[in-house]
Amino acid sequence: QVQLVESGGGSVQAGGSLRLSCVASEYTTSSRCMGWFRQAPGKEREGVAWIYTGGGNSYYSDSVKGRFTISHDNAKNTVYLQMNSLKPEDTAMYYCAASNAGSYIMWCSRPSTFRYWGQGTQVTVSS
Repeated sequence: QVQLVESGGGSVQAGGSLRLSCVASEYTTSSRCMGWFRQAPGKEREGVAWIYTGGGNSYYSDSVKGRFTISHDNAKNTVYLQMNSLKPEDTAMYYCAASNAGSYIMWCSRPSTFRYWGQGTQVTVSS
């Protein structure tokens, strides 16, 4: 069982930046999908970005491409989401998620791959 704890959320004005962190209770240095999802009130959960710890491959949704960067630090069991040029529409609860160890990279695009979830951290962007 992997426990995930997010931090770094907060309130910021449009155009500002935040960096979210997600610390995992256990981590393997290879073959795990780590992702960030978000959910705004009244909207469905949206996949924002994922990274494959086996090779560093990453994916971004069109809504954040060019503004957000996902990265991971194996030594710290931590995944980051650097968010720049924030917009009011980025306002949401952001969740970190992880797959089982031994996952294949092609599984990372499937939301069902992510079996472990954090409690979330709120991001609010004002105009």
